[in-house]
Amino acid sequence: MSHDEGHIMSTSEKLVRMANQIAAFFHSKPREEGIAGVAEHINKFWEPRMRRQLFEMLDNGGQGFNELVVAASARIKRPAAPEAVGFESKAEIAASQK
Repeated sequence: MSHDEGHIMSTSEKLVRMANQIAAFFHSKPREEGIAGVAEHINKFWEPRMRRQLFEMLDNGGQGFNELVVAASARIKRPAAPEAVGFESKAEIAASQK
């Protein structure tokens, strides 16, 4: 893979790239299994801050995301808004990370 040495990838670009890599892995599976696999992986391994940014990007058009990521978004747990995070109990935070 070639890289543009003059370009530093933004956090958003990295997030799109990671989500699309997950989708690329699951593209060889039947569609429903692929959607479930993308959602499960993101729910298990992405912290709430990453999922929050994912939804912000998807809510703003989702440009650059593989269609499997977009389809899986209905099954991905949407974290609370950042301003509400400070008011969550430890149990609520733990539940949002499952």
